[in-house]
Amino acid sequence: MTQIKSRKHPSRLQMSTVLASLLLPAAAAHAADPQEKQMAEVVAEASKENDFKAERASSPKYTEKLVDTPQTITVIKKELFQQQNATTLTEALRNTPGVGTFFLGENGNTNTGDAIFLRGFDTSTSIHVDGVRDIGSISRDVFNIEQIDVLKGPAGTDTGRGAPTGSVNLQSKQANLENAVSGSLTGGSGSQKRATADVNRVLNTENGIAFRLNVMAQDSGSAARDVVKNKRWGVAPTIAFGLGGKTRAHLSYLHIKQDNVPDGGVPTIGLPGYTSPDSRNANPALRREFLNSAPMVDPEGFYGHVTDHDDVTADMATVRIDHDFSPNLRLQNTSRYGKTKQDYLLTSFMANATSTNASGVTTPSNLITPNPADPSTWLLKRTSRTFKDVENRIVANQTVLTWDVTAGGLQHTVVGGLEFIDEKQNTYSRTGGGVLTDTPLYAPNPGAPITGLAPVRTGAGAQGGTDTQALYLFDTVKIGEQWIVNGGVRVDHYNFDYVAISLANNVFVPTVLSDSDTLTTGKLSVLYKPTANSSVYATVASSKQPPGGATFSLSTAASSAANPVWDPQETVTKEIGTKWDLLEQKLAFTAALYRTDVKNEVEQDPTDANVYYQTGKKRVEGIELGVQGQITPNWMVSAGYTHMKTSVEAGRAVTASGEDALNYTPKNAFTSWTTYSFPFGLTIGGGVRHNGKLLRGTDGSVGTPAYAKGYWVADAMASYALTKNVDLRLNVYNLADEEYVASINKSGYRYIPGNPRSASLTANFRF
Repeated sequence: MTQIKSRKHPSRLQMSTVLASLLLPAAAAHAADPQEKQMAEVVAEASKENDFKAERASSPKYTEKLVDTPQTITVIKKELFQQQNATTLTEALRNTPGVGTFFLGENGNTNTGDAIFLRGFDTSTSIHVDGVRDIGSISRDVFNIEQIDVLKGPAGTDTGRGAPTGSVNLQSKQANLENAVSGSLTGGSGSQKRATADVNRVLNTENGIAFRLNVMAQDSGSAARDVVKNKRWGVAPTIAFGLGGKTRAHLSYLHIKQDNVPDGGVPTIGLPGYTSPDSRNANPALRREFLNSAPMVDPEGFYGHVTDHDDVTADMATVRIDHDFSPNLRLQNTSRYGKTKQDYLLTSFMANATSTNASGVTTPSNLITPNPADPSTWLLKRTSRTFKDVENRIVANQTVLTWDVTAGGLQHTVVGGLEFIDEKQNTYSRTGGGVLTDTPLYAPNPGAPITGLAPVRTGAGAQGGTDTQALYLFDTVKIGEQWIVNGGVRVDHYNFDYVAISLANNVFVPTVLSDSDTLTTGKLSVLYKPTANSSVYATVASSKQPPGGATFSLSTAASSAANPVWDPQETVTKEIGTKWDLLEQKLAFTAALYRTDVKNEVEQDPTDANVYYQTGKKRVEGIELGVQGQITPNWMVSAGYTHMKTSVEAGRAVTASGEDALNYTPKNAFTSWTTYSFPFGLTIGGGVRHNGKLLRGTDGSVGTPAYAKGYWVADAMASYALTKNVDLRLNVYNLADEEYVASINKSGYRYIPGNPRSASLTANFRF
């Protein structure tokens, strides 16, 4: 019998008790403060922000300017990613080093949507929109995004349960008191066609009422791949009331419809590190050593089928109310309802080894080679037709209270809040994907005959739901002109219910599991200001991820981290860094050293395969440098470099090569973008990106590459203002036409080739 050694305890914390003990004294102190009876002097200073450098993060939990925020935060403004013609979150995140979609997925499926790795760990489930968790496998378009905040390091105190190494927050565009119209039309390689429009109208100046509408439509192929399609449209209206007053309300809605053909990748045969999958066969005659020198496939070839699809419908309704009780006391309440549906069918494949049973009978592999000397006769079986039928729903309410107060001769900024989140995921099982004929390995046929295509739900599936109540409190204390101390704590109480229905011998078998616990996370930092526009800081922070917290599923398997008997995964990050606003505060420079330790990983007993312990520990440590802003009035720059050393401190190796490192994490990464504007309307720019070698995960596959080589890619841009209202912009990508692996799947059978040299032409207009 399998045994589990768990340290989990049933202790619980009553949220109402914590709420009363933390918030009631603050409210009483505020009511008794005689200073509130006096009119406070308000001094407003306005300065124009440049296109690349942001002054603050968008969350109200970050009350100080970025230069005085003791954490690595990269803010990507819309002006930057629009210059690059980045249309999705994944593309925009290229502006922060070491963050990307390096993992293609498991053998039977391909990651769709924003499958982001950050500092060694999957961060796909730690994406937020306007501070509220955004769930669902969707590729987020940035047509309605003002800026993107990449928070590196544990974000448990800020956002609750989540990835060990950070989170991403997208700030939506909101209505404002300025009449404006802008838009764009784009065409380019891969049959790219895209149009956007952004209209803002003031409806009533006296009452601060304004309306804004953002729309987008795209119907594009892929410059790198045959058949792959990216087709979507979206609409995002928002109306605001009370702008400029003490009470302001924003009502927003977002609707996205995607009708894509997913990219399942191409076989890794011929890549460096590829050898015959039969190399371990006991029969030398069956080892097919000729595959060791087989040529690469055409990276443009499509190995799926024309019936493959990835259809997504996403809706998000948000109501945000801001109220200023006084200049020193402010409240924000956000309510959100979101729903995402995904209907997905992917043709996948595994070019694995032949097998020989005890009687000596050989079963052909999915890679068939009837004539070893003639690769044109080689065939690939496409036996895996994978469905994904998922519906995600979230209902959330957040309240944030910010209080600026002087007590004991010290300036405090106290932020307290409550969150109530109800998340559900329904997964339905489907059959009837049909059977495909074999396709030539070097000339794949996406339109090959198919039989038995009749998709239908089987009645099996699963439902997972998490109900969370959270309370948090932060205090930023300014001691004189040079010292700032910040501390925070967050308490999350969650209830997780999971029901799975399987079909065995035509009988539906239910599995019912549940989990409930209270998570406490915190952070503490000390910051010193050598000058008014610089800082040096030290921070320690924690985060936690409960069993099944990232997947909405629980498991009875002793080897699974989603088993509810296990303790939450725990993370602690220590960071020291410095930030400097240079050149009259127009250029920001940041540098940080950090170490992140992740513990409570589930590991197998080295001597008894039936016993598991929660003794695994992983570590990421490194340095990150960044610069953003304006060197001269006409010269802009954004650049970043990171060096990461990753290791498994306790537990088994997680890479196929056996190296003591984490998979899908480049050791070195660099990103840059710079532009220069001439007085006669011409702007030129470009940048280079580098990702180091990627080690893939291990699952016992034979012959597939254990890693993907590092690469450098250079892009360029030129724009010209035809009039004060219209400009043209040309973007050219991958100038050197570099061939590289953008992402690789767990077993190494499939990879996504990087985009070849391509271009787009955009007409921008504004009135």
